[in-house]
Amino acid sequence: MKYISRGKLSISDILFKFVNEELLPGTNVDKEKFWNGFENCVHELAPINKKLVEFREILQKKINNWHKERKGKQININEYSNFLKEIGYLKEEGKNFQIETENVDKEISTIAGPQLVVPIMNARYSLNAANARWGSLYDALYGTDVIPESGGAERGKKYNYIRGEKVIAYARQILDKNIPLENGSWKDISEIPKVEKNKLNLKLKNPKQFVGYLKDKNNLTSLLFQNNNLHIDVRFDVNQTRGGLKDKAGIYDVVLESAITSIMDHEDSVAAVDAQDKVNGYRNWLGLMKGNLEYHGEKNGKKLIRKLNVDREYISPKGDKIKLHGRALMLNRNVGHLMTNPSILLQDKTEIPEGIMDAFMTTAAAIHDFKNKKNSRTNSFYIVKPKMHGPDEVAFTNLIFEKVEEVLNLKKYTIKIGIMDEERRTTVNLKECIRAVKNRVVFINTGFLDRTGDEMHTSMEAGPMIKKGDMKSSKWIAAYENNNVDVGLACGFSGIAQIGKGMWAAPDKMADMMSQKISHPKSGANCAWVPSPTAATLHVMHYHEINIFSKHKELKNRASAKIFDILTIPIADRPNWSVEEITKEIENNAQGILGYVVRWIDQGVGCSKVPDINNVGLMEDRATLRISSQHIANWLYHGICKKEEVLEIMKKMADIVDKQNIKDPDLKGYASYKRMSDNFDSSIAFKAACDLVFKGLEQPSGYTEPILHRKRLEKKTTH
Repeated sequence: MKYISRGKLSISDILFKFVNEELLPGTNVDKEKFWNGFENCVHELAPINKKLVEFREILQKKINNWHKERKGKQININEYSNFLKEIGYLKEEGKNFQIETENVDKEISTIAGPQLVVPIMNARYSLNAANARWGSLYDALYGTDVIPESGGAERGKKYNYIRGEKVIAYARQILDKNIPLENGSWKDISEIPKVEKNKLNLKLKNPKQFVGYLKDKNNLTSLLFQNNNLHIDVRFDVNQTRGGLKDKAGIYDVVLESAITSIMDHEDSVAAVDAQDKVNGYRNWLGLMKGNLEYHGEKNGKKLIRKLNVDREYISPKGDKIKLHGRALMLNRNVGHLMTNPSILLQDKTEIPEGIMDAFMTTAAAIHDFKNKKNSRTNSFYIVKPKMHGPDEVAFTNLIFEKVEEVLNLKKYTIKIGIMDEERRTTVNLKECIRAVKNRVVFINTGFLDRTGDEMHTSMEAGPMIKKGDMKSSKWIAAYENNNVDVGLACGFSGIAQIGKGMWAAPDKMADMMSQKISHPKSGANCAWVPSPTAATLHVMHYHEINIFSKHKELKNRASAKIFDILTIPIADRPNWSVEEITKEIENNAQGILGYVVRWIDQGVGCSKVPDINNVGLMEDRATLRISSQHIANWLYHGICKKEEVLEIMKKMADIVDKQNIKDPDLKGYASYKRMSDNFDSSIAFKAACDLVFKGLEQPSGYTEPILHRKRLEKKTTH
């Protein structure tokens, strides 16, 4: 990597050129002032960053010693809680307060719906996510298992009329449920409705649900309705057929407002280890903010160009022209406080804290959007900040954002923050974390996988953990999920900020998602993560069914989650698992680890659909890796299994993963797949997976990034 000296900084020439020639032009930010301000801020902030990360390790050692001293004894929760207070892990809770965040876009404050999370380094995925604001219900139903394939309704290469009829019937039920007619059913409409003098001839139970329409040469082409602040666009064309079926009402599609917000991710779903990778991500984000990002590719042998969708225009019942956003509101997930990056070296030649660099670069890109207002209409920029440990680290993030605003000449509190409640010290101090950013906060959410990984690492010395599959039914996690909602509502989030829930990881199992994921809006979550635009179009139906803001009023009256329940450690009580049970658990973990790591290390893929041990495709990122590697590390440490046994299982699973990936030898834009089992000693990916397990105890907070980054850099430099 070539560096350019700039003051006390050594900056990668790739990054330096990108900032000066692409990022800053058009922002009214002078590049000399930018680099001077950036240099001063980084050297002020980096030492604080380092001390905060070191304090994590100080606390961890004290917790480890506390458990060691009480080995074999039952944990007294009162004693444990008092100990955590004494060492500064558990903070004293202050007075009640309400958040004071202003200039929040309505997609966050008043519209509840699905939230997509996509790797920013992939331009195609990023554009798909931004454009997933609107989705075809017909396509989503026809192409997924929500419509069963029984009774002749199989999916195939040719259009299936039986399946098509079932799609239409399902869509009519959705219309009846969410936009009911005064009399009768949508399925009984036998001709295209009419809008004359801006009046709709269909009689609705709630006439106010009709909010817009479109015509082409006096023929109705669209009726726009609203339910729970979400839009439904019923599309008409008397000549239109879908796969040969002609609809008697002239309806050829039902388009749902789907992914209301989207997180463009620089963190867990990407493999960004150097300046080239970072600039790739920053450049895509800049293209999204400028509105000119494009993807050029091929589909079915035909060239295609993907661009950002334009806004949608309709005529209101009053005859006025109205515009609706054509894209999801885009948030940006920066990296946390742990990792550093070689893109920039500080005065002492140490690497820059990556999260500080992200804050400056991604915010500078957002300035371009403040001119055209195609993303934020309020001139706000939304950064989701992951992996913060407690109020002091949240306060430090607030300081970073203040410095960025000063350097970039932005109004204070332009940068808003989303707090990822995925580390144990944040969970038990969530109220105080929110207080530290009460003028910026727009989002809190739970993340089961990272949170479980941290749970296991923090309490590693307490004993062997229960099986991974049993975690979701354990006491601490129910309290954790409820606490996130309880604290958010108590701090005044409803109508201002999002309370979110985690990912549905199985993109091919949409029927299961439709039966299970309604639990998220029922829990009070304004948004929940989905793995694809199709999943967003399906999951949004849950938000039509549940009025989130009414649910918030209901939930405010329940008893709050108990801190003692959250602190209950999920250790197994006198485990007596059979050899077969232990082997099965380790195989499941090992297969997931290897399936993800091999693509991360060898191909630079940070997020992909990875077949599990039963060949079910699951969306995997570093969070899933963290929980699996920490779980095996815990069982090794407590003698549930032996290193030799685990290594043999790792080799066995590597062969299985290689066979699973044999049909996927070449991901477009990435290096070809390389088998691990051909030579375990020469496979950097296999060795990385083993290190994650066998060196799991010494990884900071159980994070996987240090090993992954080191091994990916090794792969890039040796091949």
